[in-house]
Amino acid sequence: MLKKLLLIPLFALFLYANSFEVNQNIGTFSLPNQFDEKQTIDSSIETLVVSFEKDTGKDVNEFLSSKDKDFLKNHHAAFIANISGMPSIITKMFALPKMRGYKHNVLLIYDEEDKRFKSQEDKSTVYKLKDGVIKTIFFITKDDLEKIF
Repeated sequence: MLKKLLLIPLFALFLYANSFEVNQNIGTFSLPNQFDEKQTIDSSIETLVVSFEKDTGKDVNEFLSSKDKDFLKNHHAAFIANISGMPSIITKMFALPKMRGYKHNVLLIYDEEDKRFKSQEDKSTVYKLKDGVIKTIFFITKDDLEKIF
């Protein structure tokens, strides 16, 4: 039992210390959405779009808002916004209330130590997966959003 208790933090440290790479299996993990409901990413997901900045997140949200409610589900996709750099007061007072108005799920990263996802300034990151294994990683602008689905 003690060994398991020691391995859990070590696994979490490993998970957060290394970013996902091509040919890596992402496994299964959960993140809260804008309603603080845990959502699970598993091998059924084929496309992950990850945003790290206010403007790129806004671009993705505008794109998804123009689609039907089940767009992400129907495309086996998920949208993740890393909001770890946002002051918590701003998150609670402005960002989350706005996000709760979206018809699509926004999965949220609050932890600054979560380095699983690669980032590039002024771009969103796209992970294309097959059976949970990363096949490609690339960076896009809002003009590329339609093409990735």
